Amino acid sequence: MSEPRILTTTVGSYPVPQWLSALPSEQAVIDATRVIFDTQRSSGIDLPTDGELYRFDVNHPDTNGMIEYFLKPMGGCDSAIGRTDTEAFREKQEMGFRAKPAAVVRSALNSGSLNLIEDCARAGSVSSGDFKFTVTSPYMLSRTLLDNHYEDFDALTLAIADVLAEQVKDCPCECLQVDEANVPGSPEHGPLAAAAINKVLDAFNGKTAVHFCFGNYGGQTIQSGKWKPLIDFLNSLNCDHLVLELAHRPDDDLEALKEIKPEIGIGIGVVDIKVNHVETAEEIAQSIEKAENALGQGRVKYIHPDCGFWMLKRSIADRKIAALAKGRDLYLGI
Repeated sequence: MSEPRILTTTVGSYPVPQWLSALPSEQAVIDATRVIFDTQRSSGIDLPTDGELYRFDVNHPDTNGMIEYFLKPMGGCDSAIGRTDTEAFREKQEMGFRAKPAAVVRSALNSGSLNLIEDCARAGSVSSGDFKFTVTSPYMLSRTLLDNHYEDFDALTLAIADVLAEQVKDCPCECLQVDEANVPGSPEHGPLAAAAINKVLDAFNGKTAVHFCFGNYGGQTIQSGKWKPLIDFLNSLNCDHLVLELAHRPDDDLEALKEIKPEIGIGIGVVDIKVNHVETAEEIAQSIEKAENALGQGRVKYIHPDCGFWMLKRSIADRKIAALAKGRDLYLGI
């Protein structure tokens, strides 16, 4: 059968199974990853993610460990954070929802013990098909750090990009997705963020995506702003398609996306991950119709949730992705 013209995908994280939290082990992570893949495929998701379960860390509740996963093993970073480090980070007032930095940069950054290809291969061993592997953007990571070495934010961001680019170039996945949730609130940093993200994208030989949202913490938006000021930034990215938060956004955000250059595919969020309401297939179909009416038929390449699911219960997330696929099928008449 031919591939539908609009594909379904998820963004990244998935609720951690309770049995994994209760009795974590490497084998349990592998088993749980298989369950998350199977759940998505059986629900009709065309390009699933691995759920990012191996990044979960109960000691980092601010971001569920998804930031520390990259920075803690990175060479040049020190995750032993003292009083003066914490006080210096708080004076920056850049990450108000974080109580302390993810790490302190004390020397030139390098891969250290970071091993993304191993985790990607482990996910691939239980994926049962093509899947998407996700990496947090260099710009977003740099915002969480206390820099005591480079003393230059641009240099720090690009150094992180170099490390990630080396890591992802041989990852065995169909699609590499870079995640960014800070630029939407700071469009003036778009050129730097794009340069760093493109370093990572250009290193990977395969399909590429960039996910943007306005943040999600406890069901709340972290960043202010709209898509209109970000169009030039989005058009500067070397990606196959964008994965954009739209289910939770005002109508004029959708209108702004008409200016995205045609060679970049558009993925639209049609599932709101900030609420427990489970969308119906009819609601999903209506969201797709609305997007295609605004952007033109053929511009929407993917539909997906606005962001990752880690803050929702499994019972909610499972039903939301099932509705996502059913809504796409209803809209396309398949």
